[in-house]
Amino acid sequence: MTRLGIASIGLAALAALVYVYYTEIKPVVIFGLRSDYAHAIPFQPVPAGLDSLRAESCGTCHREIYEEWKSSMHAQAYDDPFFQAYWKKDNNIWVCLNCHTPLENQQPTLIKEIPRGRVEKAVQEPNPHYDPAYQREAITCAACHVRDGVILGPFDDSAAPHPTKFDPNFRTAQLCSRCHNVVSGPAQFYNVGPCGTYAEYEGRYFMKEKGFICQSCHMPEVERPVATGGPIRPGRRHVWRGGHDPEMIKQAVAVQVQADPQAPKPGEQARFTLTLINAGAGHKIPTGDPDRHFTVEFLVQDGTGRELARQSETMGRWILWQPAIVELYDNRLLPLASREYHFTYRLPKSAEEPAGLILKTRVRYHILTDSQHEMLERKYGLTGKDPYEFTVYERDLPLTGDLKTALSRPEPEARLACAAPGAEAAGGQATIRKGAS
Repeated sequence: MTRLGIASIGLAALAALVYVYYTEIKPVVIFGLRSDYAHAIPFQPVPAGLDSLRAESCGTCHREIYEEWKSSMHAQAYDDPFFQAYWKKDNNIWVCLNCHTPLENQQPTLIKEIPRGRVEKAVQEPNPHYDPAYQREAITCAACHVRDGVILGPFDDSAAPHPTKFDPNFRTAQLCSRCHNVVSGPAQFYNVGPCGTYAEYEGRYFMKEKGFICQSCHMPEVERPVATGGPIRPGRRHVWRGGHDPEMIKQAVAVQVQADPQAPKPGEQARFTLTLINAGAGHKIPTGDPDRHFTVEFLVQDGTGRELARQSETMGRWILWQPAIVELYDNRLLPLASREYHFTYRLPKSAEEPAGLILKTRVRYHILTDSQHEMLERKYGLTGKDPYEFTVYERDLPLTGDLKTALSRPEPEARLACAAPGAEAAGGQATIRKGAS
């Protein structure tokens, strides 16, 4: 056989292997299937005593809860412009709806079979119970509270005009695991999973010592009537603030800035240390979508605003997406852990050199990168103007003034989300590499 023939056979074999890999091994989405979210929550009939499953119907009696839900990302999980753009990028594959519109009542097709776990080969048929308007309610009341014609909840003594049943899961973190613990699939080598917040939850301090569950931070306690005219009792706000809420991000982090020496002389080199602490989250920060990351920035400007020096470092996950998904590096902060970031700068030797120097220190949180945002706008119709990055800490320090006095002033207020006041941050220190996740 000639060399050309051998080469042709080799190329044909390689092409066949590539075909089999992409059609039978590598998933078409960035996660694997798990039985509890591989299918929608089965069709739910309207419980006796109610006129519909619509959230607005529930709001007739549970008004405060309904208004809170309307303001939440759960209520916007389908219409969210970021989800819509990413979903379009994934060819509107049906499986994404199992978390974003989780009830079978909300989905246009019924999934009868998923051959070999290949979501693109799923056998579908039209859903006669599909309600397009109800789909837009996304993670609606019934997604958590209605099963088999009964309203489930955290109380065992409810008196209501509809059937009720106590479900102990409402008092545990287990309730959140279905959608906040998405697992890896074949040819996907994440450290935890693409969206593994539940699996990241810290059990020693937050769970065992403090008794916190997911709801402790994301559904804060409140005392009020659960329904109009009902008794005042301990309950929870239905807000689920998280990674899209700047205030929630601010509450999770604490920041300190120090200088060595504290009173540098002209011409002397000063070393600045910014310490970032995961002071208030019971999981890694950032968490959720693997695109999320923090940047820690140092910027020196003169009195005219001219930039003289800049340093930026990133905290997040570095992932190789093709040909297999491999999580290369993860430098996110564990609960109660801290990390130091260092910056050095030599001060001017005399007053003739740039005056009015300011060191700007800043910590920003990013839902995605600028390039990803531009790609979603250009190729996948992202139209929403929702912010995709937030400044969560910012402090200016004079380099040619009284630096010692400036450093002695209290840091900008750090509000802890759930960590007990006085809880000491623990964990190692590491210098991370520059770049964008």
